[in-house]
Amino acid sequence: MAVKKEYSKNKKSCKVTFSIPKEIGDRFKMISLVGDFNNWDPKANIFSETEKDGTYSLSIVFDSGNEYQFRYLGDGVHWFNEHEADKEIETYFPGATNSIVIV
Repeated sequence: MAVKKEYSKNKKSCKVTFSIPKEIGDRFKMISLVGDFNNWDPKANIFSETEKDGTYSLSIVFDSGNEYQFRYLGDGVHWFNEHEADKEIETYFPGATNSIVIV
């Protein structure tokens, strides 16, 4: 999995592309990117297979100067984190963490 950042020329915003490899993406009928930026809504940001190699990717433009918590959700029940996130934070759920992207 990967997180790629592309800042605007004025640095006020950043396009973040989240990528999931085919071998992980193919395990699920649907993968969502959920986080504090979309009120943890699994229908707001759904991955699609977009790369020639079968990688699933999704891009979101964020305001710079912020941290955003997120997780991946497979088929509405399987939660997993981004191992290349900038950091992680513990959640209210015992043993669970959220990934964080800093832009």
